[in-house]
Amino acid sequence: MSSEPGGAATATAGNGWAWERDARRRVVVTGLGVISPHGQSVAAFWAGVSRGQSAVGPITLCDASPYPTRIAAEVRDWQPTRWIDSREARRMSRTSQFAVAAARQALDSSGLQVTDSNSEEIGVVMGTGTSAFPEIEAGARVLVAKGGMRMNPLFAPIVLANMAAAQVSIQHGLRGYNNTMITACAASSQAIGEAAEVIRRGSATVMLAGGSEAAISAFGLAAFCLLRAMSRNNADPPGACRPYDKHRDGMVPGEGAALLVLERLDHALERQATIYAELVGYGVSADAFHVVAPDPTVRGAAKAIRRALDAAGLEPRQVDYINAHGTATDLNDPMETAAVKRVFGDHAYGVPLSSNKSLFGHLLGGCGALENVAAVMSARTGIMPPTINYETPDPACDLDYVPNTARTGDLRIVMKNNFGFGGHNVSLIWRRWDAPDAAGPVAGR
Repeated sequence: MSSEPGGAATATAGNGWAWERDARRRVVVTGLGVISPHGQSVAAFWAGVSRGQSAVGPITLCDASPYPTRIAAEVRDWQPTRWIDSREARRMSRTSQFAVAAARQALDSSGLQVTDSNSEEIGVVMGTGTSAFPEIEAGARVLVAKGGMRMNPLFAPIVLANMAAAQVSIQHGLRGYNNTMITACAASSQAIGEAAEVIRRGSATVMLAGGSEAAISAFGLAAFCLLRAMSRNNADPPGACRPYDKHRDGMVPGEGAALLVLERLDHALERQATIYAELVGYGVSADAFHVVAPDPTVRGAAKAIRRALDAAGLEPRQVDYINAHGTATDLNDPMETAAVKRVFGDHAYGVPLSSNKSLFGHLLGGCGALENVAAVMSARTGIMPPTINYETPDPACDLDYVPNTARTGDLRIVMKNNFGFGGHNVSLIWRRWDAPDAAGPVAGR
């Protein structure tokens, strides 16, 4: 134990991201917002996910007929003007529109009022991967057909990768710290971890953190079909994404956004906010191996998991459930399985883990945002969403993947993993909020 100025005790951990008794340095979730293929609210999202309902269907957002993948998990019946002034909505990409709407929900659910006096203490960190594929494609078509000077004059600010975070700030008057993570499929989980760091170091009191992605377009389909990364099971859209199954044939694209309101614990308690969960661990690493393939030695993925555990002061046996990355690709699923085994040892066979991507596809840079909302809801409700479409075991994937049917349990500690192209690895650990028994470190469980 060490002591900080003012006598606040700190339980130190190996990498310095220690569990704190000091409520000024602890970070909790007080609001959630979701735009998803299952619906445009947290309630609709969680209802579909917790039931194990697939949101995958034929693509309607573009002509997919020339491509081997013609299925996706789309956000249906999207009406941005429900959330955004019509003039402002026209100046945003679909990715930014999703983010602004999810942010509105998250702020409303938190009960936090943004005012001129507190706006500089509220910041934003967003994760995204492609940012604006449909809008880039539309601009390119105009360029080729009519010439560059006929493109949308606001093309540049619409497609810039920072614009989802910028628009969340602009539309909701948030004048604090603002940043964007662009670390592929790890981006929005990293955004959540970095937002917590901003609060812990005293640079903000509240942060909106998460991610957004809307990449379903001819441009996006072509890019990922050429990588041979996507399922071609067009005849059975709900059954196409099958993580860990021996006959998996790739990921299914998805879209949407999710934002979490992260808040300094003492501030949340003072205003008597509803607390969903506490973020107690965050670990990051890089494979330094390949632009698309994970390191088969699993060194990087295992290091991120271990760093998150060390930050939380936890042993692997104390993790009750893992919300996995689970892309349903040939390389990711056995890699993630092996990484969990390396860190968890024999306990790997005793901890359930499941992939939400079987339910709503792969949101690329936005995937961790929706999956972290699911992880928080798992900790809050004790429900573990299933990995659906799991039919034939793969000898390289031999853990408990919560196959096909949701499960319930006493979920005090929930881990969330994401791994991205380029070798970006992120692990987060959520602790169920048991009201201020939060006086002792989770390691004392």
